[in-house]
Amino acid sequence: MSIGVEKPIPRLQVFSCNSNPELAQKICDHIGIPLGNAEVNKFSDGEIHIKLNESVRGSDVYVVQSTCDPVNQHLMECLVMVDALKRASAKTINVVMPYYGYARQDRKARARDPITAKLVANLIQTAGADRVISMDLHATQIQGFFDIPVDHLVGVPILAQYFRSKNLEDLVVVSPDHGGVVRARRLAERLEAPIAIIDKRRPEPNVAEVMNIVGKVAGKTAIIIDDLIDTAGTITLAANALLEKGAKEVFACCTHPVFSGPAMKRIEEANITEMVVTDTIPLPDSKQLDKIKVLSVSGLIGEAIVRVHNEKSVSRLFD
Repeated sequence: MSIGVEKPIPRLQVFSCNSNPELAQKICDHIGIPLGNAEVNKFSDGEIHIKLNESVRGSDVYVVQSTCDPVNQHLMECLVMVDALKRASAKTINVVMPYYGYARQDRKARARDPITAKLVANLIQTAGADRVISMDLHATQIQGFFDIPVDHLVGVPILAQYFRSKNLEDLVVVSPDHGGVVRARRLAERLEAPIAIIDKRRPEPNVAEVMNIVGKVAGKTAIIIDDLIDTAGTITLAANALLEKGAKEVFACCTHPVFSGPAMKRIEEANITEMVVTDTIPLPDSKQLDKIKVLSVSGLIGEAIVRVHNEKSVSRLFD
């Protein structure tokens, strides 16, 4: 009598490090699986220590970790987690990095500059990752820094759905710089609105100067869209410039609320009706304002994970 070989069933497991456990739990709730049991701690000297409290042998594992503040600690947590999973015989290790830190250092803008976005890609690959899932990379060419698959998710559909629900009239979507025109156009197409562009220059990092506005904004409700907001200097200057050119009202939105340094004070004092962000980076209580609206990306990331696991198209999510 011949004995048939039972076909192995690939397991899907999701683990989280310390940067955004709330988002990881929401992703698991969307998928319908429990969050993986792991401990991410530090020794007294600051070294990262990972303890996996369940078997991952033969599993397709997804590690949810944004490299937000403190960036270096969260990056190191991710690398150590990947190494632990690799040595525990996980079948595949997929790094889900909603916010990819160091993405702004993607080229040599001046002599002797590092290309740190590439360095981070090398570290993730060397640690043993088989795939990366990220959202709204500051520079899309970062996908090419990897020699493993990269699924690049975009937050525009989530933002567009929210603004459509507000039934705003006479809209114009504004890109805060020339580099964000494609993103602004995607939002504008979904809202059936024209676009405008802020012509700015950056004399030094985290410092911006508005030079001109390309496009008609007078009498319109403006929505400024960016991939991330750091110190909020650009957004504040853009909002003031739009109002000076006759805009009725200004909304602002981004995928990644970095909100460092003077950002919260600037947002609070800015002539912005509402700041719409997502939860790729968690906002502590100290960074919550009435004018800030947080939308969750858990459903989008959860669906992307399921599609990757089932070997289905991820791009269909944005059709």
